[in-house]
Amino acid sequence: METQNKLKTGTTTVGLIAKESVILAADMRASLGHIAYDEESQKVYKITDNIVLTTAGMVGDLLTLVRFAKSQAKLYEIERETKMTPNALVTFLSNILNANRFYPYGVQFLIGGINKQAELYELTPDGGVLKRDKFGVSGSGTEFAMAVLDQYYKEGMEEFEAIELAVKAVTAAKKRDIYSGGKSIMAMVASRKGVREVTEKEIKKILEK
Repeated sequence: METQNKLKTGTTTVGLIAKESVILAADMRASLGHIAYDEESQKVYKITDNIVLTTAGMVGDLLTLVRFAKSQAKLYEIERETKMTPNALVTFLSNILNANRFYPYGVQFLIGGINKQAELYELTPDGGVLKRDKFGVSGSGTEFAMAVLDQYYKEGMEEFEAIELAVKAVTAAKKRDIYSGGKSIMAMVASRKGVREVTEKEIKKILEK
């Protein structure tokens, strides 16, 4: 199969740091060339009880790395008798990506979680790590989502405010980016209470505003 016809998540994913949590959200479209191949594709994953990540890129590559991340997180906890930190997971995935930079995984991650405070990182296909103090964006709809976040993000947002802004940013990209779309929007929240998925009912209520 030619490269341009491989299954990809064209994608818009966003991550926001709120007052006591981090929110990650994404659209749900996967594309095959110029075809909207899947409208219910998962792009937000719970890795541990304190870490969530979003994915953009080649579906096969990103699913492989998500499995690696979950396995390493379990091993880390068994060996060290403590939860893996977001920074530790970022370092692990960064090393894999950089070691394969000449035959790279076609992926980009946003990784958010709780350590002493909420943390958010962007991970590039060659293993580059960017720590984000406010928000991060990845995927083909980056420009549209970032415009919304630049305008409306403020530090110290409450969780519900950050969820609404994340949904608003992804929605803006879905309207203008042909590779972003899908049935709805998926979002997860990581806080000291653990990780929870924002319900479809909550998402629908925000979209109807």
